[in-house]
Amino acid sequence: MLNFIAKRILYGILVLYGVITIVFFLFNGLGDPARLTQGQRTDVATLDAVRKELGLDKPLLVQYGMYLNDVSPISFHENTDDNRSKYNYTPLLPLGGKTMVAKRPYLRYSYQSKRQVTEILMEALPKTIILGLSAIIFASIVGIFFGVIASLNQFNAVDNSILVTSILGISQPSYFSGIILALIFGYWLGDYTGLNYTGSLYELDDYGNEKLVLKNLILPAIALGIRPIAIIVQLTRSTMLETLSQDYVRTAYAKGLGKWTVIFKHALRNALNPVITTISGWLASILAGAYFIEIIFDYKGLGYETINALNTLDFPVAMGAILFAAVLFVVVNIFVDILYGILDPRVSVKN
Repeated sequence: MLNFIAKRILYGILVLYGVITIVFFLFNGLGDPARLTQGQRTDVATLDAVRKELGLDKPLLVQYGMYLNDVSPISFHENTDDNRSKYNYTPLLPLGGKTMVAKRPYLRYSYQSKRQVTEILMEALPKTIILGLSAIIFASIVGIFFGVIASLNQFNAVDNSILVTSILGISQPSYFSGIILALIFGYWLGDYTGLNYTGSLYELDDYGNEKLVLKNLILPAIALGIRPIAIIVQLTRSTMLETLSQDYVRTAYAKGLGKWTVIFKHALRNALNPVITTISGWLASILAGAYFIEIIFDYKGLGYETINALNTLDFPVAMGAILFAAVLFVVVNIFVDILYGILDPRVSVKN
């Protein structure tokens, strides 16, 4: 098991390295960061000073090495007061003129707000995680329920209706579902539902203080959960049908156990293993879909910050948000791999 986990972590690190490399070279050259931070009317001396501070006066490969050093949690810096203040690191080992240090990734600062990118993203990330978890919980409950109902009514009108609805659900992109839900339940029927067609998880009250507005989570979570519901319904139905045909289920009925006892205590319990792993895998996809949903509902999470940064050419925020998302994907996928190996005995964790 430890060897299995170590390999997955190594693969994750290699994936992150590839993402960092692509992001750096993709955004490099899209504009002059010095002018983006200082404006078009800044004098040449100021621009040169900013370029020197950002390392833009160095060759491209040297800039790439500096960026890797900045985003790495284990990096090498001169142990000066300025660096200690800038990176907020913990010295580990002196190596010649530099020191190996431990720090959180330094994603530099926003061109627009001049705030640390890490600070901006850490404020937005919890909102996106809450949205993603709410969507997957909603999708799991609804999907498993209707999947069981469909399996118990195989080939009749109930089963066919559920399957047709699930196919319609999976064929709709999340952003389209979001637009429809916002229009109907947030705008046209807003007076009856009490829901807003736009709004974030936290909003400012009349006194300028942030307040939690849970109702703004409902429509985005439903919109984000519609496609997973369709997958979970069909997978639950197929695994339940397979499980209900097993000998031990027929034995349970022969022993006189009640229908619902057999279904929930024996059949569903064994049918949920592949469903659980699928649900875990969908979490990463849901977080990706949240980018579009957040824009539609003006929900100020990680996706909202990313799209806004791209619109305003705030490249450090956009680059940092992409790296944040990549880390989330890697962590979730490692977790799913481990969970799958634990729950499904047919999967070997030795390879």
